[in-house]
Amino acid sequence: MNEKLIQLLAAGIGETFYMVVVSTAAAYIIGIPLGVIVFVTGTGGIKENRPVNAVLSLIINIIRSVPFLILLVAILPFTRLIVGTTIGSTASIVPLVVAAAPFVARMVESSLKEVDPGVIEAARAMGSTNFQIIWKVLLPEAGPSLLLGMTIAFATILGYSAMAGFVGGGGLGAIAVNYGYYRYQTGVMLITVALLVIIVQIFQEGGIRIVNKTDRRKKL
Repeated sequence: MNEKLIQLLAAGIGETFYMVVVSTAAAYIIGIPLGVIVFVTGTGGIKENRPVNAVLSLIINIIRSVPFLILLVAILPFTRLIVGTTIGSTASIVPLVVAAAPFVARMVESSLKEVDPGVIEAARAMGSTNFQIIWKVLLPEAGPSLLLGMTIAFATILGYSAMAGFVGGGGLGAIAVNYGYYRYQTGVMLITVALLVIIVQIFQEGGIRIVNKTDRRKKL
């Protein structure tokens, strides 16, 4: 492996981390409130509202049903409007967030459904407001599950970021496409795949360790 290739891969790893970390953070900033709203407005929720729940669920399901490559191309005008370009790692963040936020919302909803209803009823009996129940009961109780879901979201977004390389995105995906696919350099493609696998494994193992240390249910 020559020095030029090492520098190329190092830059690709940096761009990949930039895209995935920023996209994951933004997806959670959008996805957590969205998932909470879907949960609390659902059947039997603390603020049941079927019309709101139906509309949000429909939007989430539609976006999740669109394959990422198609979504990426379909929102190119929106991407250009937000960041001024459709090429590069920064431009890739926009479709990554659009694709990941509904995914995160569903995982948040699923995590909140795991919370013992008795805990919610106890908080309500003590006079807690809906906001207090969400902020001080639901989210803390679902914390380990949310952390585990974040590792899954990270791996999913990392896979999306690799696909973005086909339309001018940056990172390891772009290297795999430009060198491994278009230039038939199979070795480069295998190296980028191996690096992606290693990155996913590191984050998943780290996430699982954090969950095991913070999950109070396992300490009871």
